[in-house]
Amino acid sequence: MNNLFKKPFAMLGAAAIVAGSLFISAGLPVNEPQPELAIGAKAPLADAAMTSADGTMMTLESAAGPNGLLVVFSCNTCPFVVGNGTKSDGWEGRYNSTNQAAERMGIEMVLVNSNEAKRDNHDSLEAMQERAKSEGYEMPYLLDKAHRIADAFGALKTPHVYLFDKNMTLVYRGSLDDNVSDANAVQDNYIMDAMTSLKRGKACDVAETKAIGCSIKRMH
Repeated sequence: MNNLFKKPFAMLGAAAIVAGSLFISAGLPVNEPQPELAIGAKAPLADAAMTSADGTMMTLESAAGPNGLLVVFSCNTCPFVVGNGTKSDGWEGRYNSTNQAAERMGIEMVLVNSNEAKRDNHDSLEAMQERAKSEGYEMPYLLDKAHRIADAFGALKTPHVYLFDKNMTLVYRGSLDDNVSDANAVQDNYIMDAMTSLKRGKACDVAETKAIGCSIKRMH
């Protein structure tokens, strides 16, 4: 990621006002998860500042590449992310290769940790920093305070994947691919297909798949 920008905290207020008006107009409380973001929708709260594991403040807008942004809701402990010994690879080991492919297409990638209920231990900022270092993350790892971004997206799982085009319009959501257990046995690489279609200016053949993983650990 070469274009990290700090955003003023004042932008949070504006983002909250806009998001609040949208949700209130729909008759939905702001502090509840919304229905999952629809294909063709704009990225919500794209100008809301989040703390990165490297200590900088970022927004989804500032993170985006010239051709789009890949957002992956992730965490430090879910076996669908980190794997389960010899039983499953987990998807985390594919993050860097996905990021590299995305960058070649002018798309940037971020990981977002929304597990607010685990901030005191496994998903604290310090734990995120340790995970990013130990796993050699090549993309920003962002802390979603009070799971505001996850709620606005309607994100449910770790991992849960959202791909936006250069206009921050959603073109794909769901899983990275069709085999969490074995990277070598993947037959349908959904996100690679979606990014390739995006780069070519075409609609994704498969725009929606089911997100499979652990539930995002929200505060209740």
